[in-house]
Amino acid sequence: MTTEILIAGFGGQGVLFAGKFLAYKGLIEDRQVSWLPSYGPEMRGGTANCSVILSDDPVGSPIVSKPSVLMAMNLPSLDKYEKDVLPGGKIFVDSTLISRKVERTDVDVYYIPSTQLAREIGAPTLANMVMTGKVIRECEGISDAFLQEALGKVVSARHADLKDINLKALKTGMAFPD
Repeated sequence: MTTEILIAGFGGQGVLFAGKFLAYKGLIEDRQVSWLPSYGPEMRGGTANCSVILSDDPVGSPIVSKPSVLMAMNLPSLDKYEKDVLPGGKIFVDSTLISRKVERTDVDVYYIPSTQLAREIGAPTLANMVMTGKVIRECEGISDAFLQEALGKVVSARHADLKDINLKALKTGMAFPD
């Protein structure tokens, strides 16, 4: 099974962090993995996206042009990438920041108020992980195993105290109803 994920938003929303988390999780599960970040020159507020491929077979190219999963963290990202998702794919929308609905009818759509949920659990900067939790729950090719181990790889030792709140954000997204 191969899952091609595109995570997109503004710089500072943790787009690359969420992608790196999923990539490390795949490595721990002994899967073939690709993680390809892309961002504008701005430190915060510019565009950011990353492609993650999780596969049982070798990955031929790290480029995801037709994702099976899109995580849209802001409206410009949804506007830009909605059309690229494979028919039958899944689109995850941060409905706190994006008020419009997905126009396509050939994909499954999940509206998650990630930014609001992150604020409610006391972690306003972890909307990315709330959304990632929902993706883990809804996508066949991504298991809910090894969450803590993967967090251990992406949360630096200097910020080890943030592992628990990241795990809480993931579980909040996983628990969000359909």
